[in-house]
Amino acid sequence: MPKYADYIKRIEIDSLWSGKKHIVWELNRHVNILSGMNGVGKSTILNKVVKGLIAGGEFPSHMLKGVHLDVEPEDAKWIRYDMIRSLDSNLQQTLAEGEGFLRQALSALAGVGGGSLLDIQLYNLQRKYLDYQVNIGNRIIEKLQTGDTEAAQQLSQKKTRFQDIVDDLFRDTGKKMIRTENELRFTQIGEVLLPYQLSSGEKQILIILLTVLVEDNQPYVLFMDEPEVSLHLEWQKRLVDLCLELNPNVQIILTTHSPAIVMNGWVDSVTEVSDITV
Repeated sequence: MPKYADYIKRIEIDSLWSGKKHIVWELNRHVNILSGMNGVGKSTILNKVVKGLIAGGEFPSHMLKGVHLDVEPEDAKWIRYDMIRSLDSNLQQTLAEGEGFLRQALSALAGVGGGSLLDIQLYNLQRKYLDYQVNIGNRIIEKLQTGDTEAAQQLSQKKTRFQDIVDDLFRDTGKKMIRTENELRFTQIGEVLLPYQLSSGEKQILIILLTVLVEDNQPYVLFMDEPEVSLHLEWQKRLVDLCLELNPNVQIILTTHSPAIVMNGWVDSVTEVSDITV
């Protein structure tokens, strides 16, 4: 079995660009928020780390030259991670998925009126959501067969909580998740909506929450580059808390320009780029 890291303890980058700016960032187990003016290197730091992880292979041999990660446990050979990018940089992530996946997604979305970069992400997550439900269902059956009804009920609680959260976030527009179907569907004033018919902000928050949910409580790292794009103020305030609620084992590493992201008690988790530049 491959040994996965629980979280990243430190990011070190020999030179952020053109041989300048040595970065040393000591990370918290759960929440790490990188702040700073445009152009100081917030997104570059995340991109250098994630580009190596996308390349695949055992850690740390596949990391970019000059990028070093310390992880817990120290002898872990793999890092389980996800990356949420802001809207203007999603194309890079989509292309990294592979041209075959992109063609498949666009072909499927053509029949339902989708095709944006957000829609492609939702299409991919829709498949992961179905797999997640199958895995949860199998574990529930196993518990019921042994007579452990309490454990079976606990297994179903996370999905129900996810549905409750989405309904709460979408309440102002009258949208609710249809809970009798395994695929993502919504109702609004009697009309059935596909996720591709949601607004950009609704798609963005749904993508983030689904990404966290389908990791199924596993320890992993969630990188987010300016996730507040398209999210209104109240959703920005709740974002970090909701991610931790859906998976308490996640480590969040994000960049942001939004003060609202830290307003629910995360000010102490903020690091300025200048503070980690040697």
